[in-house]
Amino acid sequence: MAALLHVLATNWPFMLKALAMTLAVSSGSMALGLLAGTIIAIGRTYGGRFADIALGFYVDTMRSIPVLVILVWGYLALPLLTGRSLTPFIAAVLALGLHLAAYVAETVRAGLTSVRPGQMRAALALGMSRWQAIKQIILPQALVRMLPPLGSLLVIAVKDSAISSVIAVPELIRQTQVLVSNTYLSFQLYTFTMIVFFLICYPVARGVDHIYRRLAYLGAS
Repeated sequence: MAALLHVLATNWPFMLKALAMTLAVSSGSMALGLLAGTIIAIGRTYGGRFADIALGFYVDTMRSIPVLVILVWGYLALPLLTGRSLTPFIAAVLALGLHLAAYVAETVRAGLTSVRPGQMRAALALGMSRWQAIKQIILPQALVRMLPPLGSLLVIAVKDSAISSVIAVPELIRQTQVLVSNTYLSFQLYTFTMIVFFLICYPVARGVDHIYRRLAYLGAS
């Protein structure tokens, strides 16, 4: 324990930067995943048969390929096609975010289709456009219903950020490996890192659950 505290006290700026990078990768992939997933879900639900087929193919493809493969392919293989390299951070956010978007899309689509169709017809009868009805009536109700599964996906996004260590993103796992190679305190440092991930993920899971309990009545229809 004393050795661990000494290592952490000596290298705290190093580990703090690693934690900041983990949070940056997680936040970036969450934002991209939520935005892209919501757009895909709306397109599949209200965009007609062609949009449903095309976007459904994207969702099924992303869910069929391991996220590690997408990450490595995006960083090492994609530049061979485009002729432009991505930084490890950008590659990680794009790969993790686009992979997460497939799962967000299915969650959002389930929420949208759970709202009674009569509400859309009533909104259109009142003179609303389809987009106004989705934004003001359908999506707010669906969002409340989607909170529990979306909370789980956000926790997964934080945990998946650790995978970015394979392309040398200096996040928490990667930098812990560096310290382990220098100090040989593998048990202590990996246990510390595990606790840090728990302290990040647990409040997210409990926070989303608390919000859902407070707002659940708004999703009733």
